[in-house]
Amino acid sequence: MRCLTVELSHEAEEYLEAIYKLQKRRGIARTKELAEELKVVPGSITNTIAHLEKRGLVERTPYRGVRLTAKGEKLALAIIRRHRLAERLLTDLLEADWSDVHENACKLEHALTEDVLFLLERRLGYPKFCPHGNPIPTENGEVSDVECCPLTSMAVNQTCIVVKFLDERKKTLLSLASKGIKPKVPLHIVKIEQDHLVLCIAGKERTVSRKEAESIWVKAIGR
Repeated sequence: MRCLTVELSHEAEEYLEAIYKLQKRRGIARTKELAEELKVVPGSITNTIAHLEKRGLVERTPYRGVRLTAKGEKLALAIIRRHRLAERLLTDLLEADWSDVHENACKLEHALTEDVLFLLERRLGYPKFCPHGNPIPTENGEVSDVECCPLTSMAVNQTCIVVKFLDERKKTLLSLASKGIKPKVPLHIVKIEQDHLVLCIAGKERTVSRKEAESIWVKAIGR
């Protein structure tokens, strides 16, 4: 990925990163979901998408959404790699709290050159995952993820362990952390209601909204 030299604005890079994440979850990035992910109004997306399409980085399907081209996906993985290594820099070397690094990494990632990334990754000991459990792409764009699924797909009383969080925003992570929900923490669902789930964590019942639960990805462990 060192030979990839496409120059994009910080905003365009954020779009590619968001499209990649939505595409991995939904198969395609719909305009409404993309606007929610980026915290912008849907009408403001059109120009940036047109710019990315002109550069050969995305392709649009009318009334459905956008997908990354092979070139766009390669670039998105390079951006995500920078972001997640920036998060590890903040947590592992600067001792920042894991719930408080996503937004700062968004700013820091744009300043990391490939040469600096090489040195940083070596200093960090070649980490495989970011502080929120998401895989760090290799320099060649390879991604080794752990097999897991949304908490909402688990059965009641099935013990599972938290693998990763899809929503990495500080507000969400602080809320979950205050309830004891962090990577590698075991838990199980006590009850499923229409708009929330009741969980058992370290012997205590905690409530999370369905939206929060959809962002928590877990792996089932022994029945």
